[in-house]
Amino acid sequence: MTYHIYMFSEEICSETGCNKAAVSCFDENGEIIRGNSYCLEHLKDKDTFLNQVRNYIQTHEKIIGLSCPGLHFSDMDFSEKKFYGCNFQHCIFTNVHSENFRARISSFDYAIFADCNLIKSNLQFTSFAGATFSHILFTNSDLVHNNFCGIRAAQSSFDDSDLYNSRFIRAKLENTSFRNCNIKKTCFYEIEEKNCSFKLSNTREALLSTEVNEE
Repeated sequence: MTYHIYMFSEEICSETGCNKAAVSCFDENGEIIRGNSYCLEHLKDKDTFLNQVRNYIQTHEKIIGLSCPGLHFSDMDFSEKKFYGCNFQHCIFTNVHSENFRARISSFDYAIFADCNLIKSNLQFTSFAGATFSHILFTNSDLVHNNFCGIRAAQSSFDDSDLYNSRFIRAKLENTSFRNCNIKKTCFYEIEEKNCSFKLSNTREALLSTEVNEE
C-alpha cells in the first residue's frame, strides 16, 4: 500500500521587503510550477491570475499545493474537488455550491464564506481559524480534526455531521445548529453562543466550558 503525504507550505512574495504569502505560478499550459512569485498585492495582472486559478480548479479533480490567498471566488462549483496542502487564507467565497468537497492539510484562515452550500464535505486536518461563516450549510459532512478556533458563524448549519476532535475555541456562534452531530472530543472552550442547538448530539463526550442548548 502506498501512502501520500501532502504538506502545506507557504512561499514568501519575491517583492523586496514583503513578507506576505506568494500566490502560485502557472506555465503556458495552465499547470502549477515553482518560480519567483508575488503576493496578490504585488501581482501585476490579478485578473489573469484569477482566471488561471478558476481554470485550474475547473479542469482538475485533484488540486495539490495551490496558493491563492486573498482571492474572491463567486458563483463557483467545487463539487467532487479534492484539495491537498492548499492556501486559501483571507479568501472570500460567495455563492459557492458543492457536494463532496474534500480538503486535507489546507488553510482557510480568516476566509469569509457567505451563502455557500458545502453539504457532504469531507475536511480533515484543515484550518478555518478566524474565518467568518454566514448562511453556510455543512450538513451531513465529515469535519474531523479541523481547526475552527475563533470563527464567527451566523445562521449556519453543521447538522448531521461528524466533528470528532475538532476545535471551536473562542468561536462566536449565533443561530447556528449542531443537531445530531458527533462531537466526541470536540472542543468548545470559551465560546459565545446565541440561539444555537446541539439537540441529539453527544454533548457529554464533548469538551465544553459552558452550557449548551440541547433543545
